[in-house]
Amino acid sequence: MDIIKSIEHEQLKNKIPELKVGNTVKVHVRIKEGNKERIQVFEGIIIKVQGGGLNQTFTVRKTSYGVGVEKTFLIHSPLVEKVELVRVGKARRAKLYYLRDRVGKAAKTKENIGAKIESKYIDVKEELVEEPAVEAEATETVEAPVEEAKVEETVAPVEEAKAEEVKEEAPKAE
Repeated sequence: MDIIKSIEHEQLKNKIPELKVGNTVKVHVRIKEGNKERIQVFEGIIIKVQGGGLNQTFTVRKTSYGVGVEKTFLIHSPLVEKVELVRVGKARRAKLYYLRDRVGKAAKTKENIGAKIESKYIDVKEELVEEPAVEAEATETVEAPVEEAKVEETVAPVEEAKAEEVKEEAPKAE
């Protein structure tokens, strides 16, 4: 199991957006067309968030030219550039499938008035990144005393030689 977790950990993003059902978001997605890559924005309401870990997904729904369009995105996908929060919506359910049957303004969620529109991010990799740093410090502390011992040995004979020179010069001055 450790091998699988380590491989999944490499694929995780450092920070993921805090996604709530009912919010209207802009999802910036990388699209590759031939040799060119561009970023396309998909704006809509989050109707569901499911899964966990590397396989966590969210589905965004919008109406385009009278046709409902839903896209499901992996949160940790390298193709999802960023997710911007446009408005905070009120939702009392985990899945908003009932919006599929609605048309026009009824297909939106009520706006949570007074809510701050700020993109909050959750740190995912913070815990596991700190552990290798501790191991690096431990190896450095082991090497440090060895270097100090070598320095002390070379300094001591030089100080004794200087002390003998000073003693020899002192009788000449008298």
